[in-house]
Amino acid sequence: MKTKKQPSIIAFSTQKGGVGKSTFTALIASILHYRMGYNVAVFDCDFPQYSLVQMRERDLKTVMQNEVLKKMAHKQFTTINKKAYPVFQSKTDTVLEELEAYVGNSEVTPDVVFLDLPGTVNSAGILNTLANVHYIFSPIMADRVVLESTLSFTDVLTNVLMKEKHTEIKSIQLFWNQVDGREKTSLYKNYEKVIKDLGLRLMETSIKDSKRFRKEGEIVAKTVFRSTLLPANPKLMTLCRLDQLMDEFLKIVKL
Repeated sequence: MKTKKQPSIIAFSTQKGGVGKSTFTALIASILHYRMGYNVAVFDCDFPQYSLVQMRERDLKTVMQNEVLKKMAHKQFTTINKKAYPVFQSKTDTVLEELEAYVGNSEVTPDVVFLDLPGTVNSAGILNTLANVHYIFSPIMADRVVLESTLSFTDVLTNVLMKEKHTEIKSIQLFWNQVDGREKTSLYKNYEKVIKDLGLRLMETSIKDSKRFRKEGEIVAKTVFRSTLLPANPKLMTLCRLDQLMDEFLKIVKL
């Protein structure tokens, strides 16, 4: 992609739905844009549900109906002096052109662009789109079906796409999500050996199982976790180790 400035293109991507792709996209994008001073844009290509487009609509309603969150949002946007990051609805086979047009026409070039992609390699244009992503992060869970699907998907990306000369991929990282502290560690050790034997990369940080990941903003809530308008509460981030994942994420993408 030829642009005036090349943003880092990042995707939380797997071949399975329901493992947290859209959630992590929103969490990391909001922390970068609202708390850390980066300029972010999100392209939601996850047809037909378009989870992030819908999340933005819900977040706007929630903030307007909740006085605590309304004051929090007003203070935030006054302090950082920039708008909410855009969430565009797109498709996997057209997103690269739309992304290039957006970057070319933007007064402020985004530092990071997140792509929220469908959970299947059968989607039109997805392999070509993934080949143009710089960093891919794949959440995995200790579930045989989820893990086998994700590992085969990541194996294709690592050993097919990355070995071709035309790919832009710099790194593909797996990370454990929804880790239940009561599960035997031997289960994870066995899976981690398989991951290592395949030559795939696994992040050190694992995310604890948390109801917060499946909880939308509430009209009575006084804190925020998953939102496209406000960054996650630091205490809630620490509880599930999202703060540690963020630190490791930043070291990998080198923003």
